[in-house]
Amino acid sequence: MPSNPTSRKSKVAILKTSPQSVRSDYHELMNLAGYQDVIARDADTGLKINISWHFFFPACSTTPWQLDGVIAAMLRDGYSKNLIHGCHNRTVVIDAHLGERENKQVDVTDAYGLRNVHLYEGEEWIPIREAVGDLADKFLCLNQVYPKGFSIPKRFIGENIIHLPTVKTHIFTTTTGAMKNAFGGLLNEHRHWTHPVIHETLVDLLMIQKKIHRGIFAVMDGTFAGDGPGPRCMIPYAKNVILASEDQVAIDAVAARLMGFDPLKDCKFIRLAHELGLGCGDTRELEIVGDTSALDEKWNFVGPFKEMTFASRMQHKIYWGALKKPIEWSLKTWMAPWSYSASVIYHDMYWYTRHSQKFMETCLKSDWGRLFENWGKVTETAEGFSDIPELAGEYKKNVGAMLKQAIKVLGTCIVEAPEVSSRRRTNRPSAEHEPVSKSS
Repeated sequence: MPSNPTSRKSKVAILKTSPQSVRSDYHELMNLAGYQDVIARDADTGLKINISWHFFFPACSTTPWQLDGVIAAMLRDGYSKNLIHGCHNRTVVIDAHLGERENKQVDVTDAYGLRNVHLYEGEEWIPIREAVGDLADKFLCLNQVYPKGFSIPKRFIGENIIHLPTVKTHIFTTTTGAMKNAFGGLLNEHRHWTHPVIHETLVDLLMIQKKIHRGIFAVMDGTFAGDGPGPRCMIPYAKNVILASEDQVAIDAVAARLMGFDPLKDCKFIRLAHELGLGCGDTRELEIVGDTSALDEKWNFVGPFKEMTFASRMQHKIYWGALKKPIEWSLKTWMAPWSYSASVIYHDMYWYTRHSQKFMETCLKSDWGRLFENWGKVTETAEGFSDIPELAGEYKKNVGAMLKQAIKVLGTCIVEAPEVSSRRRTNRPSAEHEPVSKSS
């Protein structure tokens, strides 16, 4: 894999923003980072939306103003809306349809009249070696994790991809951003098998992206940023920054630095990708443009490991600790749905209904929280959003409705678990004619 050209430094753009200027700021940000040199106009462009939780929680998922800002910028610069689409994956514990509604992402794609592609619904997936050829021989770990191979979406080949992550921590990778945003989209069934080697997996996925995509770009939202045991049960803050880059390693490195981490020491996936020449993870070697003073802010995040939730502690024990030998094997058998059920019960039924309100309260009262609450009801301008009510409405949590939704997700994660659905397809005479997977 070739290294970055020595004649040109990787560039990361960073801007401070506000609701009143966020549309024009996203346009400026993307052009500062040179997206028009990367995203071909004659190729379809997937906006890879991030949903880390199907319930709204600040910093978890792509914000509506992030998605809106990217679309508005592209249309302003002459890209055809017929060649732009929202792109979603799902996981065994996240309902993407519920998530795009609760996070108001579908409101944005519908408002612009864009296609909204769910990769698990009728899309063809093809064997990895058919897609990337001999590049598969260079993978750090995926050949060992999947000795029989794996598949990726055929539609990705030749498409542009713009990743839309947020600035946040992660219990597996310390931080998560552009590189990990490819995780759900590129790996089909059994992606949880890669958790013990998650850092190497992200590097392999970046190799794949560089091979198959016409152009790769990332636009990261840090209007909200999440600390603690992410990507769900976090301590969110309003930070008012946005970032963009064509270098997925570089943008993740800058985000890690903002949060107070050393990218090359604290984030193994960044270091591995940097050493392999897949991008630049050393922020001293980057060209940083825009509001560079934002990098001088001291966020001093404590990170994901200081106060872990019960669920995150158990995950660490299963993948890397005392429970690895007695339990991890079950995650590769028909018994694996026990873990999906446990996750939904803990995160959706217990943690969110009991703890989310106190953690979200400050962010909900911020400018961004009030914009989210009133999305679709405020005055829209070419620059951003105005006439946002001064006082946030009281956050009212309908526990009954949430539990009902959680029970539905619980049922879906069992019925549509790869271990269950694959057995069901195998037992059907016409299985070979059916889509790879069904809607969630």
